[in-house]
Amino acid sequence: MELEKPYYTINEVAEMFNVNASLLRYWEKEFSQIKPYKNKKGDRRFTRHDIETIRTIYTLTKEKGYTLQGAKEVLKQGTKAEPSKKEVILKLQQLKKRLLEIQEAL
Repeated sequence: MELEKPYYTINEVAEMFNVNASLLRYWEKEFSQIKPYKNKKGDRRFTRHDIETIRTIYTLTKEKGYTLQGAKEVLKQGTKAEPSKKEVILKLQQLKKRLLEIQEAL
């Protein structure tokens, strides 16, 4: 999924990962790396960096079976999780789409 906007709502981010917004709020409390901007009403606005951090946490906990503590340790070490097969396939599909668009333009 290509990120185009500077900020995303909690519902948009939850939809990206097919999780509940409450899980994202929980992760925000557990992982200091997730720091969404909050407006005067308290609505969260996630940046691309926040979403990449959430993607790493999601991959570690939901796909690779890490505990929250294990995911915290990986994030502290600064190593990124390997992209999942779904992510690789999605990026390849996006690349194919772009190449087909370029081919049509020529």
